Amino acid sequence: MAKTHTFWAVVVAAGIGRRMEEAKPKQYLPLLGRTVLDVTLEKLLTLKNLAGVVVALHAEDSDWQNSLLFNHPKIVICLGGKERSDSVSNALALVKEYSEEGRNTWVLVHDAARPCVTREKIEALCDLVVSENCGAILAAPVADTLKRVVHGNLIASTEDRTQLWQAHTPQVFLLEKLQSALHYCSMNGLSVTDEASAIEHAGGRVLIMADRRDNIKITMPEDLAWAEFILKNQE
Repeated sequence: MAKTHTFWAVVVAAGIGRRMEEAKPKQYLPLLGRTVLDVTLEKLLTLKNLAGVVVALHAEDSDWQNSLLFNHPKIVICLGGKERSDSVSNALALVKEYSEEGRNTWVLVHDAARPCVTREKIEALCDLVVSENCGAILAAPVADTLKRVVHGNLIASTEDRTQLWQAHTPQVFLLEKLQSALHYCSMNGLSVTDEASAIEHAGGRVLIMADRRDNIKITMPEDLAWAEFILKNQE
């Protein structure tokens, strides 16, 4: 009998976005008449075979209640943590509670501030992890020349970029493997900058799928106008 595969999405939305220089966290800034978070969630909710979405929120979040998707039946909320990995771990615990498939539950971890990801790329990534039975992430090859800089902004060297990729999200892994990897990193004091790095530290394999370059992460104020331009062109 063929295995059935369940997919859950985890959206990390517990940050406060200091670099945006705004009163609100960046996930709640306006984007095409909605918020950045709502646009991101709407993308995910269109995915086929999606069981649900867990959104990790800051303990003092007072904006989610105004979301257009506040009462959506497929969305559940969890408390974010001090670090990204803490927020993801909290969300995974909730996925495990809700999921009925156990070992065949896949989790897509996605940044709230990446509203420009395309449904086609996410679905292709999901097909890849199932066919290869291996976690995978969206990423883009580095296009710019990279410089290593030392004290005083002095260039020390030029890096070989031929094997370097910029990690994007979603990043998709089996629930139990990602939970185990995050726990391993926590117990050993290992730095986790994204979910793939946790799997790497734990000795797991991670595949890369080439992503579109317009899957930008909203980080700086000028990124909002860029994201609006991208979304209008995607339509």
